[in-house]
Amino acid sequence: MKIGVSVSIDVTKIDKARLYEGKKGTYLDLTTFIDLDAEDQYGNNGFISQSQTKEERESGAEKTAILGNVKVFYKEGGEAKTAAKQETFDAEDIPF
Repeated sequence: MKIGVSVSIDVTKIDKARLYEGKKGTYLDLTTFIDLDAEDQYGNNGFISQSQTKEERESGAEKTAILGNVKVFYKEGGEAKTAAKQETFDAEDIPF
């Protein structure tokens, strides 16, 4: 099944220490949980946060901050929700 998901994050909440250099750029591992059958009061189906390392999960470390929300706007074989908000920005607008 295919779904369309709109993701919105607050980049000021990113823990810059979790950014890492890869072969083609700077990366940040993220985790999202999506419930296709439930929406919150704002129409969101889940959230997105910075990923924890295996060691952090095993040690029971405090959860990472929630950076934003996810909203399912399309479900294959189902009704499409309102179109995801599309915005453009310059890389210079990112505060890090």
